[in-house]
Amino acid sequence: MSRRIVIADPLKFAADGARLSGVVPVAELSRLAGVVVDTVGAVSYELVGESGLGRSPALRFSASVVLQLCCQRCLEALEWPLARESVLQLVRPGTPIPDEELENDEADVIEAVPDMDVLALVEDELLLAVPLAPRHESCDPPRPLGGADKESPFAALAKLRKDSRAH
Repeated sequence: MSRRIVIADPLKFAADGARLSGVVPVAELSRLAGVVVDTVGAVSYELVGESGLGRSPALRFSASVVLQLCCQRCLEALEWPLARESVLQLVRPGTPIPDEELENDEADVIEAVPDMDVLALVEDELLLAVPLAPRHESCDPPRPLGGADKESPFAALAKLRKDSRAH
């Protein structure tokens, strides 16, 4: 990542109800760039501080982008619109996270590290939302060069077997 955007004190950011938004090119997010076939486009993101669940500090996160992924069926490019929203509950660094918080699906718990890297957070959240095996709704598997169907090796064996019986 060429530039760095930080939140100096995430707990204060949340308590103040601060807001941070921006746009970052996909090409600047190196880990995300590694899972796309083309780094065109940009991610729009927003972080809003709030006193969240049980009055604990949290960040409301939202981001959207159209990614160019590889269809796992036809191996062609696939436009994948991605919109992610989540609530990130903040805990002080080194504080153990109670088991009941880990089971809570309403929010993800993260450490409120000083100088929190916003673009790394954006990238983490998007990587969690990228499907493991993206596919077009309907497409054909790739064909051999020249477009002809390749004969099954078993069909070739069956033909050999028939030829040997004829002699």
